[in-house]
Amino acid sequence: MKVVILAGGKGQRLFPETEDKPKPMVEIGGKPVIWHIMKIYSSFGIRDFIICAGYRSFAIKEYFSDYYLVNADVIIDVKNNKIKTLLPKAEPWRITIVDTGENTDTAERIKMVESFLRGEEIFCLSYGDTLADVNIKEEIEYHRKLGKLVTALVVRHPARYVEWKITREKIEFIKKPSEELGWFCGGFFVVSGKIFNYLKNISNWNEVLFKLNEINQLGAYKHRGFWFSLETLKDKFYLEELWNTGKAPWKLW
Repeated sequence: MKVVILAGGKGQRLFPETEDKPKPMVEIGGKPVIWHIMKIYSSFGIRDFIICAGYRSFAIKEYFSDYYLVNADVIIDVKNNKIKTLLPKAEPWRITIVDTGENTDTAERIKMVESFLRGEEIFCLSYGDTLADVNIKEEIEYHRKLGKLVTALVVRHPARYVEWKITREKIEFIKKPSEELGWFCGGFFVVSGKIFNYLKNISNWNEVLFKLNEINQLGAYKHRGFWFSLETLKDKFYLEELWNTGKAPWKLW
């Protein structure tokens, strides 16, 4: 199974952290947020990633192209210009990085990696700035049982996003929710390979979700554990504190 990660955002609210790198490359505990997301999936045996890069895409390419050498012990023979790696610590990942454009919208980015997903019955999709102690295996099983085109992780969170009011019969979107805790889209999705038939003439992924909901093809997997979205420097400091004190709930590995 493959994971598509949306990693093209500028992260303007995280400036100056994002002056020379995209938001998913902002570090938590010395590792980019996107690395933490990939470790979550990897802990469930999913290790084939497609990264939809955009803003400062070279930062993502450089990081992973140097990953093997940077994370290995090495013997450097300066005279003969030879490097021998010892005990490599690189992850068992296959990573496809696609430059989907600096100003491209989310659904358009997904559409641009369609060729890398041919033959996939389902795939996972993640935003590049959210961390959670989500059980990916259970979400996939729930998706298969539900039989809809997209299953979205929904979480409890203060009202700064579009609220999902969920009943047995339907999902209702509340674009201006109350200040009380409600259900919100958590950015971890399981998606049918047939989704590309529904991306025509729609540029934004949220709009795709609204359309799918109208035809009863959107499912909601409720997650009551830890979830957090990196939006500001204050958020970064909070996540750093959790990581550095050994209290990071998303560390499932």
